[in-house]
Amino acid sequence: MDSSHPLPIGGGSTKGGLVEGPTLDVIRQAAQRIAPYVVRTPVHRWSGPKAEALFGADTEVWLKLELLQIGGSFKARGALNTALQLAPAERAKGLTAFSSGNHAAAVAYAAKVLGTSAKVVMLSSANPARVENCRSFGGEVIFAPDGERAVEMVKTLQEEEGRAFIHPYEGVRTAAGAATLALEICDQIPELDVVIVAIGGGGLCSGVGPGVKLLRPSCEILAVEPSGADTMYRSFRSGRPEPSGVTHTIADSLAPPHVLPYSFGLCRQSVDELALISDDEMRTAMAVMFTELKLAVEPGGAASTAGALGPLRARLQGKRVAIVVCGSNIDIESLARFIQAPDAGE
Repeated sequence: MDSSHPLPIGGGSTKGGLVEGPTLDVIRQAAQRIAPYVVRTPVHRWSGPKAEALFGADTEVWLKLELLQIGGSFKARGALNTALQLAPAERAKGLTAFSSGNHAAAVAYAAKVLGTSAKVVMLSSANPARVENCRSFGGEVIFAPDGERAVEMVKTLQEEEGRAFIHPYEGVRTAAGAATLALEICDQIPELDVVIVAIGGGGLCSGVGPGVKLLRPSCEILAVEPSGADTMYRSFRSGRPEPSGVTHTIADSLAPPHVLPYSFGLCRQSVDELALISDDEMRTAMAVMFTELKLAVEPGGAASTAGALGPLRARLQGKRVAIVVCGSNIDIESLARFIQAPDAGE
């Protein structure tokens, strides 16, 4: 796919039928529910000569620093909102999930604060820092060779051990948890014109997108997806969830095993445009963020910035923009390898 040609969606699209997302009351209840266990992450105005050179002097760029969330990503919000609504007997049997790493840590953290256990399935190719992050919260990790096998293994854990499955990106509780980010963004940054989010399975966008539209109907939601894992892009184009197929991207957190109907519907209804970015564009964004902002982010966490620096740049001119920096779980060696790749940061 040519990442220079974003796919216009038009927020509010109902192709395939309207999906009912969480209401503002439901989102606010989720925020109250998870408040004792999560961080209200800060925002940062990206300003100065370098920012003006990157985005244009008349573009106001803010970063929502969700990489500072407990567990290193936004995933704690949805995991906690889901786990806290389980019956005590369900929680007592433990939690399970499949994940490339960020959601696994979030589920392990949820289990820890709720006094239960977590046994999660991660890909054998998962970044070692993510495996250790999950274990640091007391999570037990087992490995699967690929996403489809991971899903099967989680089903076995549900059947044999009675564990409650916490989905990484599907369901109203997951969406409402992620939507608590929208409450914070709209409160912290007034009169927003644009919010940029990374998209894979839709766990972030299905909350932030509808939440922002409820609070700021005129605000545009722009989504960014790796060209090597373009499942949501293809799904938007066809109007229905598509299988993932073979993926090739350094942003494994944005390469889910499949797209599912609820999160797909919420994303399609709220996203105004979806842009594809290359791995090299993510590497460049990682290098820029490290050099200019002193932020060490994983590829998926740099995706939204890569979109702002690349295919979405012209659309942002003269606007007040919020970029969601959604995750930071990467080891030092991988970070150095990615940002020192040819042309990164130039």
